[in-house]
Amino acid sequence: MSLDPALRRILVCPQDRGELLLVEDELLYNPRLRRAYPIRDGVPVMLTGEARDVEGAEHDDLLTRATPA
Repeated sequence: MSLDPALRRILVCPQDRGELLLVEDELLYNPRLRRAYPIRDGVPVMLTGEARDVEGAEHDDLLTRATPA
């Protein structure tokens, strides 16, 4: 199930209110804070407690697979 395009346009990071990158309908990614927010059954989980930190090579991998949300 893919993320609704209208929803993608209005979503921002709950921590810094900045733009997020969409990574293959799997997660929304904030490269500035290196925080990944999961997408479950087509619904983004935008709770800071559900986000995870991203480090090292995973950051580079996410950037290559990402598209602007």
